[in-house]
Amino acid sequence: MNMESLEFVIYPDGRVLEKVTGIVGASCQEVTAAIEAQLGVVVSQEKTADHYRQNQHQSNEVSNQTSFSDW
Repeated sequence: MNMESLEFVIYPDGRVLEKVTGIVGASCQEVTAAIEAQLGVVVSQEKTADHYRQNQHQSNEVSNQTSFSDW
């Protein structure tokens, strides 16, 4: 499982770069919405590969298959 993190770089001119990692799908926008509202105007966004990836659920099912041959 990936660790979720938010990274912020604040430039001398006041711009803020926000980088989200480890959050799969569009839920990263939900996580960052309140922060972005406090920071000000969002000038641009770049979606990462994690944004387009879907949650994968591991299955613990075991499939038993037995085959019989006719003699």
